[in-house]
Amino acid sequence: MFDRRTLFQAAAGIGGALTAFAGGRKAEAKLPKGSDLEPRGTDRRLERLPSLDVESREDFLTQLRIWSGRDVRRVANRRANKILKNKGLSPRDPMSYVEAAKLLEDDHIIGLSGRAWISVQQIMWKNLQDEFHSNGDAYLEELEAADTAGPGSVDLNPDMDIPMYAKHEIHMQPGGYVGDPLGGYVYHYGTNNFWQGRNYQDEMDQQLAETIPIPKDGKVKRILHLGCSVGQLTCRIKEKYPDAEVWGLDVGGPMVRYAHMRAADLDIDVHFAQRLAEDTKFPDGHFDLVTSFLLFHEVTSEAAEQIIQEGYRLLRPGGVFFARDHRDKPTTTTTAMAGYAQYWNWRWNHEVWMMDHLSNDYPKLMAGAGFDVDTETPGNYSGFGGNVMGVKPA
Repeated sequence: MFDRRTLFQAAAGIGGALTAFAGGRKAEAKLPKGSDLEPRGTDRRLERLPSLDVESREDFLTQLRIWSGRDVRRVANRRANKILKNKGLSPRDPMSYVEAAKLLEDDHIIGLSGRAWISVQQIMWKNLQDEFHSNGDAYLEELEAADTAGPGSVDLNPDMDIPMYAKHEIHMQPGGYVGDPLGGYVYHYGTNNFWQGRNYQDEMDQQLAETIPIPKDGKVKRILHLGCSVGQLTCRIKEKYPDAEVWGLDVGGPMVRYAHMRAADLDIDVHFAQRLAEDTKFPDGHFDLVTSFLLFHEVTSEAAEQIIQEGYRLLRPGGVFFARDHRDKPTTTTTAMAGYAQYWNWRWNHEVWMMDHLSNDYPKLMAGAGFDVDTETPGNYSGFGGNVMGVKPA
């Protein structure tokens, strides 16, 4: 048995070795009695946060995020329009991200909007990480107990060479997806704040699962979800297709470890693995459907191309590759405030590869991999209009 406090020290830096993760352990039994931490019970699908204090702070921060993203941003937009008008420009005039940033980033009102959003994010992460790390031994014991529990399984790879593109604190989350052994807990409750209270019961993920296109022949026996994080969408996909074998893959060991624990607690038979989306280790033609949500803006352009090629290899003839993200085609010019928002997201929100993403032509990349490409498929959801579907020719 490892020393849990040593684990925290070893994993404190991005890319730190997650030496406590035993690889390849498969589900054998239900969660042992008493191993599931629910100090305040559950609200249907969501386990309540461990204390009323931390829950109250998160409720406040969620409302603060809504205020920042709505009212403060509205004021910032009016300010941007005034700046543009004073320079003889229209808010609808196209310009590059660089031009938009140069024009707007030094204004104190627009800066206040960004600062409010960042502060909410930073305080939210600290609130959650302080809570889970202060009781770290108990949460690590909960994860350990779930590693060999079922239904489903988890395959952890502590010796995996983590690519450089994943070794950063994405969305400013301390430790990112790979460096904090309790990162799954922190990420799950942090994204509840991201989605402004609209996904406490995985409602958004349910709607996403409902709108994923399937092969024309209707055969869906095996499904792969790339970049699954803590598995909310993966579980919803399994509930949508209960007879299918469903896998969720993510580079982050803490993500898939938490995902499996939660799926086992919900009695959902899903398999999770810590692997690269560009090197999944599955055989050729193994899946009927490969899907992702908000994966491509988190990887380099090179990795995105490799992931698409891997998706083609994994699918059987007639199989579907369906990806959702912020964009599907290159975007080099936009309106001033929209361009500034993308620049700001890249510069201040640790969206390191956002500019790569905005320059990628995903339909072209998918066609180059051999797919028959369809960008008109239904499935737009929650503002993420970058849907692209590829069908492997029969």
